[in-house]
This record gives sequence, C-alpha cells and structure tokens, in this order.
Amino acid sequence: MTTDEPATGAVPLGSRVVLRYRLPAGYSHPMTDVIGELVALEPAVVVRTESKQLVQVAPSSVVALKALGVRPIRTSEIRALEHAAAAGWPGLEQDWVDGWLVRAGAGFTGRANSATPLGERGTVADPADPAVAARLRGWFAARGLPLRLLLPDRLARVPHGWTVGDEVLVMAADLENVPLPDGGTPVLVEPVADDQWLSMYRGGDVPAARAVLGSVADGTLGFGRIGAPGQPPLAIGRAAVTDSPDGRRWVGLTAVEVAPEHRRHGLGTLLCGALLRWARDRGATHAYLQVHADNSAARALYRDLGFLDHHRYRYATEPVGPVS
Repeated sequence: MTTDEPATGAVPLGSRVVLRYRLPAGYSHPMTDVIGELVALEPAVVVRTESKQLVQVAPSSVVALKALGVRPIRTSEIRALEHAAAAGWPGLEQDWVDGWLVRAGAGFTGRANSATPLGERGTVADPADPAVAARLRGWFAARGLPLRLLLPDRLARVPHGWTVGDEVLVMAADLENVPLPDGGTPVLVEPVADDQWLSMYRGGDVPAARAVLGSVADGTLGFGRIGAPGQPPLAIGRAAVTDSPDGRRWVGLTAVEVAPEHRRHGLGTLLCGALLRWARDRGATHAYLQVHADNSAARALYRDLGFLDHHRYRYATEPVGPVS
C-alpha cells in the first residue's frame, strides 16, 4: 500500500500488522516500521505494540500496511489457558495423578470426566507406560468412569493404538479488542442456573448437569439469558471467570444456546457480548471458548466477535483389544 492508496478497509481491525511510515524531517532515516495489532484506521492509523504502546500515524505518512500471520502461540500459553479452562469447568472432583489433572463429573461431558496433562514440563508421565495408565485408570474406575485423556496441542502425545475423537478448537481473544455493548441490553446474568435456563441447555435433564454447570474452582460464574424470568429463554450462555498461572484473568464462554426459531437474528452475538462485558467488569482481560473444529457457523460467529484460533485438543481412549 502506498500513500496513493489510503490505508482504509484493506486490513481488518484486530489484525497483526507491520506498519511502515515516514518520519518527520530531522531523523537520521526517512521511515520506520512498527509491528503490532491494528487498532484504528480513522482518523489516524493506530497500532498497539506487544508492549501495549500505541503508535499513531497520520494516513498521509503511511507508506505500507500489511497483515501478518497470527502470532505463534507458545506451549506455556496453551498450558496456562487450559489451566484456566479446567478451573472454569472442574467437574465435581479433581486430583493430580502423575502430572495429569484428573476430573470426575458423574459422566456429564468429556471435559469434566477426563485427564489433562497440565503438570509442568518434565512432570507429566507417559500414559503409554502401563504403570502410569494403570494409576490413571484406577482413579477413574473408582468413580465408575472409563479412562479418557484430553490432549491439547503439544502438551502430550496420543499413546500408540489409542482411539482419537473429534478435534475441538480453542479460540481466544484479548477483551481490549472485542467490541462490547456499552449500554443496557436485554441480557440478564445471574449467579445460578434456574430450571428454565437448564431446560434449554442440551443435556440439562441429566441429573449431574446442574452440579457440573454450577461448579467453578476459585472463580465466578454468570448464567446469561435473553427472555423474561420464569419463561422459556430465547438464548442462554454460561461465563466462568478464572485465573491462569501466568497471571491472566480469563472468562470462558460455554453452553451458548439459541432457540431454533430465534437463530440468525443476532441473539448469540448479543448474549456473548453481554457476558464478556459482565466478565470484564469482574476483572477478566482475556476470553476463550471451545468449539468443534468442523462447526464453521459457530467459528464464524466467534471470529466476528474478535476471537482467534489459539490451539486444539482431542480426546483419546484406550483400545478395547490388544494393540498390534
């Protein structure tokens, strides 16, 4: 892009960019570059650097503005986010076995009934070791559950011969980059899920659902709804505010549902925006959510809200018969 082609519209806000611009007379070099996140295009081009410095440049000084690939996600960031997510959906019982965080939730949802490799590097034992698998298996068997591994990218390998389930995409956003509603909305956020809220959540009639949905480890829960209290809601969603080991305060969005007859009218976007604002008011700085990798409609909705791909995870279960 040159100054004959003003920097407007070609690069979406929120993109990671390199901005080249002319310096005023008197500098030792005529122009310089800055890399960061594109915050604004009008009336000036504004880029936020990794150090959170805002660089503001007049459009007439812009030489080039180019979108870059998404910043690589470090393994430590994956582990930290998964810690926050586990606290936001902890099941009914948690423990540590050989560096694996084990959770049990009476069989309700995979996340609440799985083992995740969240110990620090070097402390996570390999479940391909029969002794390790036996200890993990024994913990779940004592609770009437099968051994299921939840394996985020780069934190552990799938043991040879184990069955791998569908991939889940974890998306994340910096709340500074998410457009949140400023005024009043029809979204009501309450600390517990009532019968009407639960009736809309798929699987909500399972006895353990109320307990698992209402559980959080060292955090705060908010159950959002659009619709009058005591009436079937038009849309629902759950927000869990928890902390990660790297000091970030996260909000996780889960259980987002819109009544079929009210879909494609913006209710999902409205609900999520209100829940994120509720979480920001409680100190959250970042947000995450999990969506099946093949759910293109949901992924598009969340990208429009400012969420980007962070990492993926998949479930693995032991083989039934001998492994060749």
